[in-house]
Amino acid sequence: MARTARIAPSILSADFARLGDEVRDVIAAGADWIHFDVMDNHYVPNLTVGPMVCEALRKHAVGAGGTRVPIDVHLMVQPVDALAQAFAKAGADWISFHPDASTHVDRTLQLIHDAGCKAGLVFNPAAPIDALEWVIDKVDLLLVMSVNPGFGGQSFIASALRKIERLRRLIDASGRDIRLEVDGGIKVDNIRRAADAGADTFVAGSAIFGQPDYAAVIQAMRRELQE
Repeated sequence: MARTARIAPSILSADFARLGDEVRDVIAAGADWIHFDVMDNHYVPNLTVGPMVCEALRKHAVGAGGTRVPIDVHLMVQPVDALAQAFAKAGADWISFHPDASTHVDRTLQLIHDAGCKAGLVFNPAAPIDALEWVIDKVDLLLVMSVNPGFGGQSFIASALRKIERLRRLIDASGRDIRLEVDGGIKVDNIRRAADAGADTFVAGSAIFGQPDYAAVIQAMRRELQE
């Protein structure tokens, strides 16, 4: 199933002192989604932001004509369920979590759906994808980490491409409408490789927010995806 590519800048690399402005600016520059990384200093060795920040940013995540721009929440937390429900109430559209951080993966997916959000699973670079066999009928998104979670600005781990290829085959065989996202070290010079492996949604942090012209970077990424 051919999918329209989505570029999702990660606010982990944005200027937190002016986060609302950063969200508006990157949407004006052509972002499709806003990627929202949540870290708890427990599951991963870093601490970021919670549901109140998501709620505050919801009014800024608006495109041309007042269209709602999806907020894509990636939970790097343990336990998962309570925070997943809190982010749903705070205005998230997509909520993804790591299977090994949830006691009952199936139940967590159901909780996210019941809260009105799309649900996803996240796989770390060395993590197996076994859990997917039992819940592929309940996921809307699969996220492949191409860096080890916890910090922005890391280099792309090339073995993630093989995982993307494998997940693309599973998605296609399922016949379901599941987005395949990649997060970690995505830049203009490697986004095409991730797309060729099967990804259709691309998280980029420092590659966008670390540059003076957000629109120029996003346009360059789209050119790579169209070639």
